[in-house]
Amino acid sequence: MADTHLNDDLAGGIAGQRVLITAGAGGIGLAIAERLALHGARLFVCDVSDEALDAFGRNYPEAGRIKADVSDENDVDRMFDEVASKLGGLDALINNAGIAGPTGGIDEIDPADWRRCIDVCLSGQFLCARRAVPMLKAAGGGSIVAMSSAAGRFGYAFRTPYSSAKFGIIGLTESLAKELGPHNIRVNAIRPGIVEGPRMEGVIRARAEQVGVPYEAMESEYLSKISLRRMVTPENVASVVAFLLSDAGANLSGQSIGVDGNMETL
Repeated sequence: MADTHLNDDLAGGIAGQRVLITAGAGGIGLAIAERLALHGARLFVCDVSDEALDAFGRNYPEAGRIKADVSDENDVDRMFDEVASKLGGLDALINNAGIAGPTGGIDEIDPADWRRCIDVCLSGQFLCARRAVPMLKAAGGGSIVAMSSAAGRFGYAFRTPYSSAKFGIIGLTESLAKELGPHNIRVNAIRPGIVEGPRMEGVIRARAEQVGVPYEAMESEYLSKISLRRMVTPENVASVVAFLLSDAGANLSGQSIGVDGNMETL
């Protein structure tokens, strides 16, 4: 006999959640916002692009939005004050903001470029988490989803700042999952692989120029390291975020989930 208590809605429990998405007006962040809005979440996004924020506001006038750099503590404080005012609390933080960082050998990388990459990709997640956690505790629990990368699993030659930051996010995720579990706060990381879009095109182009090969040859080299031989889409990543915030993901915490077509190496 079928269990009549089972619910086949894998997005159950998202409706009404108050969700902050960093870098939420473009790329993966926008795909996450679109997916969560579809399931009835109440959204607040930040971004550094005025153009992207304006477009987001036209499409989602009911959502909160603010221009903020997650590496700037004052910007983060101002953002969370706005989140509290607009949403009245918080049920989930999607720590999505990041930058590609420099491409080059370790002896070629400018220390300022190293610091900028670490500040945005890793320290920005710390700054947002430290402000989000009291709000999540006040809500009786919730979820943090941290955006890492396949570069947080494999060493990434000539992209050392980015890979170091993304490895750091895995450590932050696992530590916070242990620290916050007793407060009913789940903390997970997603490791996207090669994601379609302008940012990845820029990374491939920079590497192609560095070694002196055509863009197409470098793209083929990247895809050869993926079992499925294809890039993932921002929507693929958004689907996993939605699952983690849903009732179906209620007992997932401390996990690092690859959305990468089985990236074999970098």
